[in-house]
This record gives sequence, structure tokens and C-alpha cells, in this order.
Amino acid sequence: MKKTNPIWLLTVLVMLPQFVETIYSPVLPMVQEQFRVHEEAVTLTISLYFIAFALGVAFWGVQCDRIGRKKSLEYGLITYGIGTLTAVFSPDFIILLGARIISAFGISVGSIVTQTILRDTFDKDNLNKVFSWIGIGLSISPVIGMITGSILASSGGHQGVFITLFIISILFLILSRKKILETHHFTKEINLKVLVSLLMRMFRDQEIIRCCLLIMSFNVLLFSYYSLAPFIFKENHYSSYVFGYSSIILACGTFAGAKLNRFLLLKNIHPEYLIKMSTFSTLAASVFIWILAGTGIYFIIPYFFIVMAFSIVIPNILSTALIHYKNETGSAGALLGLIYYVLIGLGLVSIGFIQNLGISCVLFSGIGVCTLFFFENKKH
Repeated sequence: MKKTNPIWLLTVLVMLPQFVETIYSPVLPMVQEQFRVHEEAVTLTISLYFIAFALGVAFWGVQCDRIGRKKSLEYGLITYGIGTLTAVFSPDFIILLGARIISAFGISVGSIVTQTILRDTFDKDNLNKVFSWIGIGLSISPVIGMITGSILASSGGHQGVFITLFIISILFLILSRKKILETHHFTKEINLKVLVSLLMRMFRDQEIIRCCLLIMSFNVLLFSYYSLAPFIFKENHYSSYVFGYSSIILACGTFAGAKLNRFLLLKNIHPEYLIKMSTFSTLAASVFIWILAGTGIYFIIPYFFIVMAFSIVIPNILSTALIHYKNETGSAGALLGLIYYVLIGLGLVSIGFIQNLGISCVLFSGIGVCTLFFFENKKH
């Protein structure tokens, strides 16, 4: 029987970047106190993380086509391990920020390499179904991440979190070496001219720009919670434990959205319809978050519907985004990730300055709705 890459491991590797970010979220107030910096500076560790993540996606995506999927994955995990180990011994905030940047650059392989392997392995119809399963897996990662982070925060502080992440990097490096099979069996030289030409082609592709703006708006909505909510919980005198366990509500929303997405896809509901309905429902939920954000932590209730919409929209966008780039999947995936992760990073920089969860949600859900209207009009 022909051996294939285990779906469970690919799913966990796709989940890994989200897990390693959410495990860090509960210790944000501790980092602020430890290094005596402002809230804006602490949230910068998340926004710069995404910009570094974007550069990593571009780099490792190109390496996918150049040296192969398996080697790229292993080198990325090694880079991530170096970053997390540096963070453990960071004597000041600048070193910690640098360690976070190195970590983000490395862990981006969990996104780009695994997606590339999946695109190598499955056709369009099966890819939709595989990504819907991955959406269900992604519903678990915030719960594990935030609860683990809250437990580690109370027992070992931010250093306990980074020690755990270093151990995880070693574990997944071992698993990847033993379990992952190469799906790209030739070496291909990728020069700068080819990449620039491909990037220009993607910038002219309205569907790519639409995808990137939608992915950005939904990810900023999700990570606004991880960036700003810890401080709201703190202001309302809730412990990091309570914030960690709030992830259960969000995970229920993600799980419900992923299951609903899979059910509707099996009923042959068109992915485009699911994207539109979810985007409009996100704007409605954001208005309620704006209303409730100043009244305690009740804003978690409408956030349930935002993460539910997230788990419907993102798999449907990612599974169809590169269907016209089959001959350069690795490089195109790298550049796609570069575009939308830079946008996510810039979006999170802006919410760091806004420092208001309700306004941030309305703003970025509005960007999602405007994107739908603008590109719908362009079609006609």
C-alpha cells in the first residue's frame, strides 16, 4: 500500500501557529508588568509577530518549491525552537520582541508548508472537504492554547509559556522527520525575477486581492480578542484563569461554524454564498460587541458568532484561492500568505493604537462587507 502523509499530523501542524499565539495571550498583562511597558508596546509583540510571520510564509513557501516541503518544514521548526529558547532568557523587552519575531518567522512553516502539501495531494473538491475537517481541528486549538497559557501563567509566568513552546518545537521536529513524506520530487531554482513577475500577476488578480482583504478582516477580528480582551478582563478584576476559560465559548463557536460549514458543503451549498452570509453576520455581531464592550465581559456572547463565521469563511477562501496557480503552488502560496499576513500585522498595529475592542470589530468587519460590495460591483 502506498504511504501518504497522515492527515492528523498535517491538521495539528496547521493548528500549531494558532495554538502558539493563543497560549501567549494570557501572559500579556504579566509581560507588561514584568518589563514595565505600556499596553500598546505589549500588543506590538502580537502585531510584529504577524508581520514576521508574513515574511516567514513568503520565505518558506519559496523554499517549498526550491528544496522541498519536508526540508522546509524541518528548518522552520528549528528556527522556531531557537526563537522560543531566546524568549525564555530574554533580559529585556527588546530581546523578547526580537525572539518573538524569530519565532513567528519559523512557525509560519506550520501554515504554508502543510497547505502546500495538502494542495499537492488533493483536487479541488476533496480539498474543500479536507479544509473543512481542518476547520474543526482549528476550533480546538484556541481552547488548548488559552487554557494551557492561563495555567502556565499562574505557575511559571511568561517563561513557563516559552519553555513549553520550546519543548513543543522539539516534539514536532521529531514527528515531522519520522512521519512527513516529500510531495515535491524535484529541485527548482526560484529567482527574484520570477517571484516579482508572479507577485505582479497576483496583484492584478482581483480575486486574490479580495481573498486577502477578507482573510485580513476576519483574522484581525479574531486576534483583536487575543490582543485586547486580556486587559478588559484584568480591568474587570478577572484572573488569567477566567480569560483562559473564556476560550471555551469561542471554541464552541468555531466548532459550530466548522461543523455547519462541512454540513452545508455536503449539501452542495456554494462556498461563495457561505462567505457572503458569514461576512454580513460578522458586522451585526461587531455592533453588539461595540455596545457591550463597556459593560463587563458580556461581549464574549457576540464574539461566539464572529468565530463561528471565521471558521466558515477561512477554509472556503483558502481552499479555492490558488486554483489558477497550480503550476507554482508553493511560491504562489508564499506570496498569498505574505500579502494577507502583512495586512493582518498592519491591522493589528492599528488596533493596538485604537485600544478599543468594539470600535476595532466594527471597523474591520466593515472592511469585510465593503470588500464584498466593491469586488461584486467590479464583476459587473
